[in-house]
Amino acid sequence: MSDAKIKSDDEWRAILNPEQFRVLRLKGTERAGTGEYEHNKATGVYSCAACDTPLYKSNTKFDSGCGWPAFYDAIPGAISRHEDLSLGTVRTEITCTACGGHLGHVFKGEGFKTPTDERHCVNSISLSFAAGDK
Repeated sequence: MSDAKIKSDDEWRAILNPEQFRVLRLKGTERAGTGEYEHNKATGVYSCAACDTPLYKSNTKFDSGCGWPAFYDAIPGAISRHEDLSLGTVRTEITCTACGGHLGHVFKGEGFKTPTDERHCVNSISLSFAAGDK
């Protein structure tokens, strides 16, 4: 993580709204079907809502029907993967490499017709979106 993007909890609370803090810093999850980007079809770039680091290009987003925005690949180096045993099963958590913010989880081998056979299931509240051909 970049030193410029490492902050204390108090600094993050000053930047993020309470729900963003709960998801990004405390590894929470927004309710399925409630996020603003789940059905977004615009062309652009999705960035970390905490530190504004570009994470996903819209051309990797697909409709998985899971209730959260789904992507099949991230911008190289933008996300980090971590083993997550929090629900008594092994999952792969994904975080912003730059600031450590919790994004969601990645699942493999579900049979989606994507180039990577991965589904990055990302909380909308962990993202910001900028339209355009970036």
